[in-house]
Amino acid sequence: MQLSDLGQRIRSQRERLSLKQNDIAHALQISPQAVSKWERGENGPDIAILGPLARLLGVSTDWLLGTHSEGRDVFDATVFTSTVVGAYEKSLQMEAREFAAWANGALFQLTEAVLRHDGVPIKYMADAFLCFFSGVNHQQRAVQAATLAGRIINENLVVGLSSGEIYLGAMGHPDYAHPDVTGEVVNIAFLLRNWAENHLKQGMVVTQSMASSLHEHVHIIQTQAVHFRGVEEPIQICEIKETPTQPL
Repeated sequence: MQLSDLGQRIRSQRERLSLKQNDIAHALQISPQAVSKWERGENGPDIAILGPLARLLGVSTDWLLGTHSEGRDVFDATVFTSTVVGAYEKSLQMEAREFAAWANGALFQLTEAVLRHDGVPIKYMADAFLCFFSGVNHQQRAVQAATLAGRIINENLVVGLSSGEIYLGAMGHPDYAHPDVTGEVVNIAFLLRNWAENHLKQGMVVTQSMASSLHEHVHIIQTQAVHFRGVEEPIQICEIKETPTQPL
């Protein structure tokens, strides 16, 4: 297969998912210049990158290389979702334009914190935010981003983090579709965030399994089992903070 054909496949699938070159670079922990060169046909991804790239784009490696039909897949990631405690009350007290300006200011800082640790923003809804981290140390980078966001945003930010397999794809009518992530991991991240919004002034919560895998990097403040409607087994929730020794 010619590099120009491979580059065209990468670009067309990226654009179909409404992803930017920077999003691909962050998710794969490579430079945006490398993605640009792939799409221009100047060179191709290393063999070690082909699998993660195909999963990120929702296709098979055979499809990328032009040897087989398209096949969707999932990939391992950490889902990050956040909201600001008290945002609804603010919306009642402000004019719509004022609230939008406030929310955009908070979301700008939040997004900058996420991008600094190579997260991939997915969508916003008022003050709420959804993104994911994939690649090397994605769990730790998500925690670092949440910690940084909590320090620079002058609001009561709560964050829910959950790790596992997710599906990334364009959602909605083809003329208006945007990238989105789905799967049990996404659902759990939202459940954790909603619980944190109702029980914490600010902070970060994760599943116990994620906290255990990050035991050298985080301090567990509290752990409790929480029953959620529609979830058969209780979820062990850990409120955590990053250990001071970890760089941001």
